[in-house]
Parts: sequence; structure tokens; C-alpha cells
Amino acid sequence: MNNMIINEHIEKKIDQAICWLREQVRVSETQGLVVGVSGGIDSAVVANLIKRAFPNNSLGVILPIRSNENDEEDGLAVVMKIDLKCAVINLDKEHKTILDKTIYELAELGLYNKEKKRITDANLRARLRMSTIYAIANQLSYLVVGTDNAAELHTGYFTKFGDGGVDLLPIATLKKHEVYDWAKCLDVPPEIIKRKPSAGLWEGQTDEQEMGTTYKYIDALLEDKLIPDEDREIIESLHEKSMHKRVMPPYPTFD
Repeated sequence: MNNMIINEHIEKKIDQAICWLREQVRVSETQGLVVGVSGGIDSAVVANLIKRAFPNNSLGVILPIRSNENDEEDGLAVVMKIDLKCAVINLDKEHKTILDKTIYELAELGLYNKEKKRITDANLRARLRMSTIYAIANQLSYLVVGTDNAAELHTGYFTKFGDGGVDLLPIATLKKHEVYDWAKCLDVPPEIIKRKPSAGLWEGQTDEQEMGTTYKYIDALLEDKLIPDEDREIIESLHEKSMHKRVMPPYPTFD
């Protein structure tokens, strides 16, 4: 299959995703779409989709929390290239206040676990961002659009009620390599495409390092291809442990 045919196939899928987004807004009787822009490839693709779906009723939101300056710069490069209206809201103080108060109160009770501070910090960042985006969505009557792809959903590589707290997931069926294909077709800036995937949860954090495997192997497993046993075990374990993220909370039933 030559490149022209491949691009036409991708463009057709992109058009379908755009039509789907428009339909979701129509049936929900809302006014538009908002997405958190991290500077990564997934949010860059979704930002392009919502801008195409609603040129005048779409918004990007950049939410730095003691973030690497490159993240904000890359996020701005994405929204500026496609002329997507964007809000930048720094949450450094809010994050520090909540984290410090939480640690203090738990320490007073003798319950503070220092070893879990980093994951508590990281997940709090994601949940603060989610709350802020929804505050904006409420103001504008917009739907919140998520950026998780098939590999992230399968492994549970997202924060429950954080970046996983959204209304729509337009690239949820795309493997990571397909996200890159869409990004190239959408003319996402090269510096975004070359970035190592990272959730930006702490300095130097990368997705693959944290998961202990690669997107290449996750994609391959989702395509029923052979991968090393060690990686298969890691991915299957991640999938099983994160099952609770993909279903509604359990509840009892009564006679």
C-alpha cells in the first residue's frame, strides 16, 4: 500500500472522528469541546480534531503544575499552529496547598506514608487538572474530550478520576503507532512527534519507564502478535490490576 493510499485511509478515519464529535455534541445538547493540552502527541491529535469539529466552539487548556517549561511551550506550539483558543492556568499554589494539608493531617494522625508521596503528588496533579477543565466546561456548556489511546486504556495508564475523567474518548481505538500516523497526517509539529511519551507527573518521568514495557509491545499484543514473555506478563498484569478503572464502581444488591 503506497503512502498516498495510506494517507487517504487515515484522512477518512479522521473525518469520521470529526463527524462523531459533532454528533456527540448534538445529542448531548451542549455547545462545543474542550481538551487539556499537555504538549504530548495524544493531546496534540485531539486538539486538532476538536478544532476541526468546532472551529469557533473549541478550547485547549494548558495546566502547568511545577511542570517542565518545555511542556507548556510544546502545548502552546500545538494550539498556535491550528489557531485553537487556549487558556493557561497555573495550579502550582493550589496543588501545594492541598498536598501539604493532606500530608500534615495524616502525619498528625500517624498515618502519613512517605514512600507513597510521589504517587499521591502525581495523581493529585491529574485530578486537579480534571476539576479545572470541568469548571471551564460547565461555564461554556462544553464536553470534556479525553486523550487516552488503546494502549493506555488496555494497561490502565491513566489516573482514575484524573485524565480518565472525561466525557468523550475519540482516539480510544487507536494503537500508539496509529496516533503517530494521525499526528503526521494532521501536520502536528515535528518536535511533538519526536518527544518521548510522558504524563508529566514528575521530573524526568516517561510512560514506558514507568510501565516497564514499551508501546510497541502493547500495540503488538493488541494486534495478537508475538512479544517477549516478560513483556506479555507485565502488560497482562497491568490490564488486570487496572480493571477497576474501566468499569463503574461496585455496589451491593439487596433482596
